[in-house]
Amino acid sequence: MAHKASAAWDLTALLNAADPKAALVQRNLWLVRLLEWLRHAPARNEEPAGEDRGTPLPLRRLKHLLNVLERHPEHARSFAAVISGVWAEADALGLFAEVGFAPRMDLWGEFFTRLRERLLPDTADTRDLGELFALLFPAESDEQWLLAIDDELLERVARLFKPEQAARDWREALVSALTVMVSAVRAAGLAGPMRRRMDQALLSDQPFEQLAAAGDAVVAALRTQDHAALAPALQFFRALLARCNQAAATVPDHLEEHGVSVDLMFEVEQLLARSQRIEDLLDCLVSERPQRELLRLVAGLVRVVHERRSIHTLFSRHYSLLARKVAERSAATGEHYITRDRSEYRDMLRRAAGGGLVIVGTTFAKFAVMALGLTAFWAGFWAGANYALSFVIIHLLHWTVATKQPAMTAPAMAHKLQHIATPEGLESFVDEVANLFRSQVAGILGNLLMVAPLVLGVQLLSRALFGGTPVGEHDAHYVLHSLNVLGPSWLFAAFTGVLLFASSLMAGWVENWFVFHRLDSAIAWNPRIIARLGQARAQRWAAWWRANISGLAANVSLGMMLGLVPALLAFFGLPIEVRHITLSTGQLAAAVGNLGLGVMASSPFWLCVIGVLGTGALNLGVSFYLAFKVALRSRGIKLDDQRRVLGAIWQRLRSAPRSFFLPPRP
Repeated sequence: MAHKASAAWDLTALLNAADPKAALVQRNLWLVRLLEWLRHAPARNEEPAGEDRGTPLPLRRLKHLLNVLERHPEHARSFAAVISGVWAEADALGLFAEVGFAPRMDLWGEFFTRLRERLLPDTADTRDLGELFALLFPAESDEQWLLAIDDELLERVARLFKPEQAARDWREALVSALTVMVSAVRAAGLAGPMRRRMDQALLSDQPFEQLAAAGDAVVAALRTQDHAALAPALQFFRALLARCNQAAATVPDHLEEHGVSVDLMFEVEQLLARSQRIEDLLDCLVSERPQRELLRLVAGLVRVVHERRSIHTLFSRHYSLLARKVAERSAATGEHYITRDRSEYRDMLRRAAGGGLVIVGTTFAKFAVMALGLTAFWAGFWAGANYALSFVIIHLLHWTVATKQPAMTAPAMAHKLQHIATPEGLESFVDEVANLFRSQVAGILGNLLMVAPLVLGVQLLSRALFGGTPVGEHDAHYVLHSLNVLGPSWLFAAFTGVLLFASSLMAGWVENWFVFHRLDSAIAWNPRIIARLGQARAQRWAAWWRANISGLAANVSLGMMLGLVPALLAFFGLPIEVRHITLSTGQLAAAVGNLGLGVMASSPFWLCVIGVLGTGALNLGVSFYLAFKVALRSRGIKLDDQRRVLGAIWQRLRSAPRSFFLPPRP
């Protein structure tokens, strides 16, 4: 709307409307229209011929504006008076000390601030120059044309104002902003959560404690223009500030080792950004070319304003470290799911068979929950509790469910990609691909070869002994209908892959939270816990929770999501179900046990078999793909040479297909 409205304003109308005695809101609005005029394409006869068409449009129009003002002194006086009046009445401190920084030092507070700024319109009725600045420079390209202003053009703009008064005005605003910035950096550095995670050696000379006094000395020298005192004060202050930055920069290293907090990462970035703003302010105040430095600062503020509007940038920047830690914790777990020799392969088959044994009970328990006829929420809740309990039992017995492997193994595979630049590294990666595929096959075979015959056997034995089966005819026909490949079964399977991936993220996040808050140490050394358990048992409990917190979080979250998410989505009219290959195989076997072995010769049965096989591929593929992408992005890895990697895998598949299904011979 502003752009269209500016079309009604030509330069003559703008200059005639410049009224130094108008209300502040009117003068603010006039400035907004002036900047819009600079960006607006001119009429054919508005600019003189022969302009350099390679020059940015706002710059060409600025030159035209200056030409007009230099020919009409009365317009130049009104123009300068309006701008000087706005500067005098507005609060410039908000521009230099607040633009680009969060009012509260927490990530979600900043998120809601940005969301509000994106949704709600700005107003020109303000005394805060920081708020007005966003209206004056709404386009990201404004930074470029501001930086393109040369010294001659800058001097022509400066001649419109009273040099001494203008210098005093902007210098005082910068000095006040400097004081605010120093106080903010000092307060952030002395805050307990930040201070405890800095390198203590860098805090030994108390740089943050000294920062305020050193800043006051610089400010006093600037205000009195005592150049003899300014040089040593400035040198000491900048050395202290550098020391503070070094200390703050060690916080991410501590978080890498002891658990990540996105709020602390946000505070570190804010502290370092304020330190850089302090340096920018000092450059303006002590430079021999202050106008040029001030222009550079204003152009940088344009960039900061637009960066602060981006919600995507906020989260991608601050969750990258957390995503990497989650991926690394999953990678450490995922190494246990990759088999590399015959003994590990046999162990995987054994553990997968154990997992299949538990899933047999899970299958019948699910049909029992369905038979209760509960409401959608409670049916989903108890189905989820059934899944969660089963997965936890499998975890505690050190068995496995095949579909949980991909989300854990993908980060381990991403780590291997860091070394594919060399032929040896690429060969090692292809080895790992073969190992991973073989492990997945072993996990699926172990699960299904236990689930299918046992469920079928229970059904047939129950019919022989009691004349009926735990899973009735109605449920059996429903299974043949719901698992059919011609229905939406594969779509549901892909959705289940997303839930499998989400459970791995939940596991990594919970483990990171556990480590960050040092709960293992609290269990081991809390006096009340020691008094109740004894020191030896408390130590064992701490070690057990540290080793199992990730697995418990993954299994409980996955189970509850498999049960509850479909129920919650149905509440919103989305009839989405879950399809898990091991559970679906058990259900199909139960249906065969009720309807008789003869059903295996029918087309609905084989359409269900195809559907179950596709379900397995989608469960594994979707969860692996999502986890792999997160691991790549969190590590900053760009897979540019995909053709080379895929070619190497295809070559191995042709030359040694056995390696993808069976372990190497000893």
